[in-house]
Amino acid sequence: MKTLVDHLAQYAAYHRDPRNILSHFIGIPLIVLAVAVLLARPGFEVLGLWLSPAVLVALAAGAFYLRLDLRFGLLMALLLGLCLWAAANLALQSTTIWLSSGIGLFVLGWIIQFVGHYYEGRKPAFVDDVMGLVIGPLFVVAEAAFLLGLRKALEQAIVERAGPTCIHAKPART
Repeated sequence: MKTLVDHLAQYAAYHRDPRNILSHFIGIPLIVLAVAVLLARPGFEVLGLWLSPAVLVALAAGAFYLRLDLRFGLLMALLLGLCLWAAANLALQSTTIWLSSGIGLFVLGWIIQFVGHYYEGRKPAFVDDVMGLVIGPLFVVAEAAFLLGLRKALEQAIVERAGPTCIHAKPART
């Protein structure tokens, strides 16, 4: 199994332009929420709890993230739980509100993503490796941690493999 550094460095290689990274801070959460919303309504009751595809996907993703890294995994589990809560509330609304919210968030999130990749000048990572769809949310959390000055050794390991962003690049000498 690939390590946390392997996954994040591979994903980061497609995301070196700060404008693209910024677009991911907006687009990816919208897409994750949209998927949770769209998968929250179908399901069935088990022991008084609503079991939807959204819950199953979140559990599988959470287990994957925890296996990669305990600290990021716990944060991702919390964030996925918040998405499930919001999605469940939207799923209780009328079909029109539920469906238009899910589809609208999904489309808006992808538009923002593709604008970011326009600046990057490179296709999204998931085109070459479908795991990019799972690693994207983790990448956003990791980049947020790096911006807060956390996990410096991890950040350095990723930069060594993927190369610097404009934020990490040293100024040219004149």
